Amino acid sequence: MKSQDGLVRALARIKYHSFLLKKQAYQTLLSSSREGAKQIFFIAGVQRSGTNMLMDVLERSFETMVYHERDPRAFNGYEMRPPTVIHSLVRTASAKYIVLKALCELQELRCLMDTFNPSKGIWLVRHYEDVVNSHLDLWTGMPESIRRIAGDRNAAGWRGRGMSDETHALVRCLYHPEISNASACALFWYFRNVLFFEQNLDQDSRVRLVGYEQLVQHPTEVFNELFTFLGIAYKPHVSRKVVASSVRRRSPPKIDSAIRQICDQLLARIERVAV
Repeated sequence: MKSQDGLVRALARIKYHSFLLKKQAYQTLLSSSREGAKQIFFIAGVQRSGTNMLMDVLERSFETMVYHERDPRAFNGYEMRPPTVIHSLVRTASAKYIVLKALCELQELRCLMDTFNPSKGIWLVRHYEDVVNSHLDLWTGMPESIRRIAGDRNAAGWRGRGMSDETHALVRCLYHPEISNASACALFWYFRNVLFFEQNLDQDSRVRLVGYEQLVQHPTEVFNELFTFLGIAYKPHVSRKVVASSVRRRSPPKIDSAIRQICDQLLARIERVAV
């Protein structure tokens, strides 16, 4: 069974790299006749919100070049490399549209779009309960990160960067030494997503706030709208692998009532703005 699984994964990798080679050859042939400036699309959102899925869909378009956060050319330890490096990648890209994740850089999204003008952003939001459940499978150290951030918003690397004084005061108020990993992950979901409004991105026409649940439950409709916003052609086959099976699949995690309340309030605010 293990050898069979390994063969399946190997064949999938071969198919994937063959597709990328075919795509690059196609883009190289068209590069001499391409008009207009190159453009970056920044994919933003809290970790475990479906950004990998969105990146994969965009990568199936022949109009894009996608730099995943695992790509050392554009990222170091999941953090975006300096602007000079990204500018160099854009200059040498065979595609007109370059796609980059901006998860550790949520607090800098407006600045990134200004720096790499013309550019656009998609901020993906998933229900905090599903995000927390997904976090719990992978990370157990969130309470320690929140403890450090409560003392100094810059003490846990990118996690607390850009946090407003108001949000930092709220984190200090809600943190306690016995906070559970689930409650800490929910608080993390809150203070990273509230950055969208703290940067006034709800008033920025370059950005779309997208609900994960809408995206996976109505992929053809929502992806068509997103691709139109980005200015690239949508073909239904690019989103054929998108499924809604992960939506509210598990029981709600146990979260401190005060943290759940602010998450519910932010979620309601997001739903009024999101596609």
